Amino acid sequence: MEELILLDELTPASVSVVTKKYIVIDGTRYFIGNPHRAAYVNSISGRTEISENLPEPYLSSVMALWGDTPIVPEPEIENKNISEN
Repeated sequence: MEELILLDELTPASVSVVTKKYIVIDGTRYFIGNPHRAAYVNSISGRTEISENLPEPYLSSVMALWGDTPIVPEPEIENKNISEN
């Protein structure tokens, strides 16, 4: 079984990566199962995540557009203190 990787909606701020599994029989490609989609943003954590999950040469293509500097800020995590009664 082989895998097709598509960079969908690649922008300077984000990318959606679609992967589809397929087999080839007599020169015809048959897709197996449903496509998988993952979204990544051009933030510090998004860059780390995409680097761990996207193989070359796709990763280099994304990084060529994103450049050297993340442009999406990291989400703020609200710190809530929960008091025990």
